[in-house]
Amino acid sequence: MLLPSLLLLLWLPASLARHRHPLWGVPHTHTHETPRCYSAEELSLGQVPAHLLARAAKWEQALPVALVSSLEMAGRRRRTEEPPAGTQCPVLRPEEVLEADIHQRSISPWRYRVDTDESRYPQKLAVAECLCKGCISTRTGRETAALNSVPLHQSLLVLRRQPCSRDASGTPTPGAFTFHAESIRVPIGCTCVLPRVV
Repeated sequence: MLLPSLLLLLWLPASLARHRHPLWGVPHTHTHETPRCYSAEELSLGQVPAHLLARAAKWEQALPVALVSSLEMAGRRRRTEEPPAGTQCPVLRPEEVLEADIHQRSISPWRYRVDTDESRYPQKLAVAECLCKGCISTRTGRETAALNSVPLHQSLLVLRRQPCSRDASGTPTPGAFTFHAESIRVPIGCTCVLPRVV
């Protein structure tokens, strides 16, 4: 039994080297297709091709996208009910924030704003902005420099519109555009860290 096994081990590498394709399947070939160049009549501003919308379900689950509608609704309500909140580091009063959202109860509090970019899809993303340079002391409720507030980021794949040429000249055609995928880092919250000592 040992001799046939040894012969098989010696034969297999030589056999594989003689075959152009692996014995267990056809090799995967990478094809680089030229991205399609769309005219303004084909797609209006803010629209993406139907075949690229397969990503939409995943985008809707991402925090920076999911928060946009609630932030815009809260912004409209705040404009009619109260003056805009300040961006300074708040004083933490536990009795006032027990029912508040996590970004208000944090000792590294942050606020959200909606970032709009018409050349990107999704066009609107919720981004977090830290309200303190330091962190809030749980003893005094006030900012302390013993810790630093830093943003936490989430990587998100978005589509970016770019000018393109609809002929062989290579010169961008007015109003024509194509899409390419781009990975960006979006701040989604803040946390406390020890300061770096130089």
